[in-house]
Amino acid sequence: MDVVLKMAAEAIDAIALARDIFPRMSFDLIYARPGQTLDQWQQELEKAIDLAADHLSLYQLTIEQGTPFFDLHQRGKIIVPDPEQAAQLYELTQDITAGRGLPAYEISNHARPGYESRHNLTYWRFGNWAGIGPGAHGRLTMNDGRHATSCLRLPETWLQQVQKQGHGLEENEPLSREDAADEMLLMGLRLREGMQLARFEQDAGRPLDPEKIKDLISHNMIEILPDDRIRATPEGWLVLDAVIADLAA
Repeated sequence: MDVVLKMAAEAIDAIALARDIFPRMSFDLIYARPGQTLDQWQQELEKAIDLAADHLSLYQLTIEQGTPFFDLHQRGKIIVPDPEQAAQLYELTQDITAGRGLPAYEISNHARPGYESRHNLTYWRFGNWAGIGPGAHGRLTMNDGRHATSCLRLPETWLQQVQKQGHGLEENEPLSREDAADEMLLMGLRLREGMQLARFEQDAGRPLDPEKIKDLISHNMIEILPDDRIRATPEGWLVLDAVIADLAA
């Protein structure tokens, strides 16, 4: 416990230093951790908001297959909140942040109006970005369509290739129209502002299935805004993976 408290104190000192130096700053927290209760998370989140400037990223713990955490979880060594508890933690997060003036503008990101992350909005709005450094990923629209790029992960290997070839690219793969459309859905519905239906239809070469849209609207999972944007409702955000899978199928 002493080690944990020391690490927490160091993190708080780093946040205070960042606030003194930078006009804008943010930090990340992970919740829905093993054994975490609603009361514990509320206290932690309230303190985090007191420390925050204008932006916070709040992610639920996800156990990914193929990781050591997954193996421990399978053996019962790591027990995370069940789906109902996780939903309660998520809803509590939305209530507290909105009440403190940091509403969610993306499913895991919160900001005071006007302080949303311009960098990350490029991803979520399906813009173009160049991934340059070791391990960096990019999405670039070229003459033959949209490309997914990735760079070599090891800095030493990346640097050697840059010196020899002028770049550190490992992959430069053209995305099919369908794959690009799926990415647009995946990114766009994470945003509170949603996604333009007309842009999806133009880029995908097809509209979203109107019957699926109608069904999801009837279950209060999505809504169509007056400016012809589609977005997930707060209830839809709780099961966003299923909503996206349904629309993409």
